[in-house]
Amino acid sequence: MIVASNLRAEQASFRKVVPAGDYWMEPLKLGQTLRILDLEGNQAADTLFFSLADPTERYSAMDTIREQGNLYLTAGTTLVSNFGNPLLDIVADTCGRHDTLGGACAGESNTIRYALEKKHMHSCRDSWMLAVSQREEFGMSKRDITHNINFFMNVPVTPEGGLTFEDGISDAGKYVELTARMDVIVLISNCPQLNNPCNAYNPTPIEVLIWDE
Repeated sequence: MIVASNLRAEQASFRKVVPAGDYWMEPLKLGQTLRILDLEGNQAADTLFFSLADPTERYSAMDTIREQGNLYLTAGTTLVSNFGNPLLDIVADTCGRHDTLGGACAGESNTIRYALEKKHMHSCRDSWMLAVSQREEFGMSKRDITHNINFFMNVPVTPEGGLTFEDGISDAGKYVELTARMDVIVLISNCPQLNNPCNAYNPTPIEVLIWDE
């Protein structure tokens, strides 16, 4: 569902461009709104959300899909935790839908989907692992890396129940906005994937913006 935002970028309290292949990991406080902006189009922002108070409470794809009765995420979706609590609401979306089934690229998936020599290419899982090791103040480790959202990524479900990875449906300037329902940790891997044609084999930057309540 396409819903435009009435927030103005020049009034944001925080702005940062995240290069392709880099991560961004920061708290988002209750009532704050986060915008993830696809600067050049068809870039995937692989994102994890955790409770700031207790990171063992985190985004759950299964609970979110069950509660909303829809496989795709868009404006009006409430992201639900593995404890059954609302984490964030998607309040604006100019892309239309986002994937929560396809998972994130990793050495193993690079090997299976592409070729053996692709195993050691940089991946989203690498970025997340680097993030939790460098941001020790959050007290997280690799066991906290679970379900993620692929913002801007197009992963249709076939009639047989399989997944296909297709060309992106985003474009330059598309965005998604989420308002926090509790204090959360946001962990984004701006996907470095060079093997998937959905981004024309050219990963590009995103921008994150935050508005206070």
